[in-house]
Formats: sequence, C-alpha cells, structure tokens
Amino acid sequence: MPSISRDEVAHLAKLARLAVTDDELDLFAGQLDVILQSVAQVGDIATADIPPTSHAVPLTNVFREDVVRPGLGQQQALAGAPAAEDGRFRVPRILGEEA
Repeated sequence: MPSISRDEVAHLAKLARLAVTDDELDLFAGQLDVILQSVAQVGDIATADIPPTSHAVPLTNVFREDVVRPGLGQQQALAGAPAAEDGRFRVPRILGEEA
C-alpha cells in the first residue's frame, strides 16, 4: 500500500492542473511512493564523518594576474569609428530629441 494516498495524488494533480483518470491515480500513487522511499533512503545515510561540500571536486581560481597595460588613446579609439565629431563618437539622434 502506498504511503501517499490517492487523494493526495488527486490534490497534486489539481494543483498542477493535470487531468488524471482513476487508473492513473493508482499508478501515480505507486510511482510517487517509490520516489519518496528512494528520497528517504538518501536521508538515512550516515553523514557525520563526511565534511560538507559545495562541489564534488575542488575548485581553483583561474584568474590571471592583474597587470596594468596602456589603453587606447583618443585618436586610436576614434580611428575605427564610422563617424566622429569633436573628439567623440558621432551617433544618430534618438527619441526625437532636439539639438
């Protein structure tokens, strides 16, 4: 006999907005019972001697050293721009703004 009742399965189906037949209620009750028993077995494992972890394998930082390097000058940055004006990128006017 499943530890989850047909009424509980019917309630879950209603919450999930699933239409299930009476035969499916019995089938799902059995399947959900197997799932719940499996989850309960995992909870029964002795974990007192196992340290808590967030990952199965240790992680290491892969960041490179932060080295200061020279950046682009104004003329170099604007050299690849389709349009420039007064030392700035020229872009189309947006949102109907007036000049």
